[in-house]
Amino acid sequence: MEEHDEGRRVSRRTALAGIGTIGLGAILAACGKAAGTSSTVTTSTGATASITPQAETGAGRTDLFSGSNTCVLTESTTQGPYYFDADKIRSDIREDRQGTRLKVAVKVQDSETCEPLPDAVVEIWHCDAGGLYSGAESLSSGQGGPGGGTPPTGPPPGGEGGAPPTGAPPTGRPSGGPGGGGADDGMGDLTPTDDERYLRGAQVTDSGGVVEFTTVWPGWYRGRTVHIHVMVHVGKARVLTTQLMFDEDLNTKVFAAEPYARHTGRDTFNDGDGIYRPAMLLKITEDGDGYRGAIVLSADSDRDGT
Repeated sequence: MEEHDEGRRVSRRTALAGIGTIGLGAILAACGKAAGTSSTVTTSTGATASITPQAETGAGRTDLFSGSNTCVLTESTTQGPYYFDADKIRSDIREDRQGTRLKVAVKVQDSETCEPLPDAVVEIWHCDAGGLYSGAESLSSGQGGPGGGTPPTGPPPGGEGGAPPTGAPPTGRPSGGPGGGGADDGMGDLTPTDDERYLRGAQVTDSGGVVEFTTVWPGWYRGRTVHIHVMVHVGKARVLTTQLMFDEDLNTKVFAAEPYARHTGRDTFNDGDGIYRPAMLLKITEDGDGYRGAIVLSADSDRDGT
């Protein structure tokens, strides 16, 4: 898909009126229906729109996901302190954020059958080049006050990663165990503290179980390695919450350029992050003036623990 088309891909819906936004709840309800079955919903401005959960599988997908993962139940992680339903069903989540362009392709499959999961909703969210999260700028800046602020100087409130790790990743699974929708860490959804929604979005998987986003390479904040949060919904259930990671050689290369270079003092890398696992690494390839990352996630769609 060409660069100028990226902002036009809005989930797997056909809008009768290009007015307003469709909330995640309406998308989840529509995706519980069979592919090709339309549902009429109301947008944020009161207009009506028809959602049809279907899509074509693009050419080259087999090569894109080749070797990116295997059919093993994806490990769950904490959702972190900055998750909330951003009501942004879109493929291009950058808004005004500057940084190295990154296309992220996620294929969702059932962990038992290894078959693609069509019509699942995939949400992603991550910090910007300076380590800030939209909807939580004051919290993620460590300022405690409204908006902006300087890059974070400590781990996020609520202890997403705990105190900065001092050694190699622990053995065993991250807190919360495999599958099941995420770590049972008692961390609830955030009530946003500002109106920003950059670097947040959701898409509906196509017939091949695939979604694609356009974003920027994430920045970092103290106590955590570079990561993207992912949440998968099937029907109205959260069936997987996990994180995506990046090769450190590529992190070093990207962070040498602006706007990342002005944010110095990174203290936590993959080998010192308590959540990192090699299976979370995106398969990264160069893509023009940016990069493309791909990964296969195996979700426990019936939530039976396998």
